[in-house]
Amino acid sequence: MISIRHLRKEYEEATPLLDVNAEIEKGEVISVIGPSGTGKSTLLRCINALESPTSGQILIDGEDITDKNCKKHLLRRKMGMVFQSFNLFAHLNVIENVMKAPVDLLGKSRQEAYDRGMELLRTVGLADKATAFPDELSGGQKQRVAIARTLATDPEIVLFDEPTSALDPTMVGEVLAVIKSLAKEGLTMMIVTHEMKFARDVSTRVFYMDEGEIYEDGTPEQVFDHPVREKTRQFIRRLKVFEESITSHGFDFLAVNTRLEEFGRRHLVPQKTVRCAETVFEELCVQTLLPLSDGEPDIRMTLEYSEENESADMRISYGGRSFASLGEADPLSAALIGNSATEIAFRETGSAEYPHEITLKLK
Repeated sequence: MISIRHLRKEYEEATPLLDVNAEIEKGEVISVIGPSGTGKSTLLRCINALESPTSGQILIDGEDITDKNCKKHLLRRKMGMVFQSFNLFAHLNVIENVMKAPVDLLGKSRQEAYDRGMELLRTVGLADKATAFPDELSGGQKQRVAIARTLATDPEIVLFDEPTSALDPTMVGEVLAVIKSLAKEGLTMMIVTHEMKFARDVSTRVFYMDEGEIYEDGTPEQVFDHPVREKTRQFIRRLKVFEESITSHGFDFLAVNTRLEEFGRRHLVPQKTVRCAETVFEELCVQTLLPLSDGEPDIRMTLEYSEENESADMRISYGGRSFASLGEADPLSAALIGNSATEIAFRETGSAEYPHEITLKLK
């Protein structure tokens, strides 16, 4: 139903879409997730012809909407879009907001538009607010009216641009419940969202966007439980990552500790965890592995802190001679490392660059 081919969008100061490709079938529910600023909303605005792509194609039912001869107003009738900021007409009451597009754009009679509008307001639980004005509604109610208004033109495709981002947390659930019920009706939907549980529950597919493209595409189970790519894994598990490499025997140890402490403060990592990370880095990387290096050292330390689980894992990859157990370390270093980690594992990676790896779960 939607075919996106090598889509690129450039602005003077940024290029949010570098090379986006996707095939979306009728009835699919696509959740689009990813960090802020990675082109998610820009993608939806290009699909709805609110933005003109710099290059590439978007085909809706085989018709290229990027072609200058395309009758966009006819194709756009197949689509509805729900914005994060509601965009209701303040001078019209609720039912008038819902009726406006069917009357003005589709030529329906006011009675027909009224009957359909009331049916949709009942669907979103707001029939009793039909004569209220937008400023009399809560944020969640406004967004539900916006959804009803979008559905009033009977679109085949509905685009949701972060429909809950402007809402108080207490109102998010009522809007997500409406969208979830729509997903069961066979509409083709694309939803830009930061609500991970909702994306997992409602979607048939998930697009993770990063680096100006659809970085990973799969079923909710694939993307959330078994992400293939590293950035996807970090985003899904809400990981904050600190990396450091030792490439010289004379590296600045104090500078590394300072950066590690800054990382902890910036991401609200518990002080105890930061202290454990500093201890393991000093005793394992500096006091133990560095002396084992043949020639110039190459030791890489990665610390991952999970906001979701409030847990920290450290991975140390290195070349040179193997270090297979804490029993090979200085007794004091071994004791300090053991007091800083609940689990320690040693393995051979088979990699030519970093053949050895130690992973630790920090206290």
